[in-house]
Amino acid sequence: MSRVGQKSISLPEKVKVEVASDRTVTVEGPKGKLQWQMPAEVGLEQEEGGVSVTRINDHRKSKALHGTSRSLISNMVQGVTEGFVKDLEILGVGFRAAVRGDTLDLSLGKSHPILHPIPAGLTVTVIDNTKIKVEGIEKQAVGQFAAEVRSYYPPEPYKGKGVRYVGEYVRRKAGKSVQK
Repeated sequence: MSRVGQKSISLPEKVKVEVASDRTVTVEGPKGKLQWQMPAEVGLEQEEGGVSVTRINDHRKSKALHGTSRSLISNMVQGVTEGFVKDLEILGVGFRAAVRGDTLDLSLGKSHPILHPIPAGLTVTVIDNTKIKVEGIEKQAVGQFAAEVRSYYPPEPYKGKGVRYVGEYVRRKAGKSVQK
């Protein structure tokens, strides 16, 4: 039995979860509305103050989707109530970022500026030209956008320059040493 899938999802006030006849799960809350197509191997049962995910049978695929489905629905509930945030920081002389309309303009020491489009549903703010804050209600979209921005210049191990998550540890290497 899936340990994650067994847990029920508690619903805060002002959050509604509905399952349509085509197995579309809709979660609506104060920050917005999210939809997800539930696989046929799992079901959703309404309880008092929450919902629980059940599986139809004990086949391997059903077991695999049980915990995953519960986590995805739980993330949807958290997204419409609190939202998700990823913080990035840019380290390096002359490296900077700015938001221009619906694009993120990055200057990362290359010969050209990097223009990355901001997807709908995400809010990107830049503080002090070096700190990027990505906010949204969909966990996957927030994480994917932050990972794409980081991939333009990942932190390098010698000087530590690059785009990194706030609090990320970058293992440093010693540079070349002079031999006599």
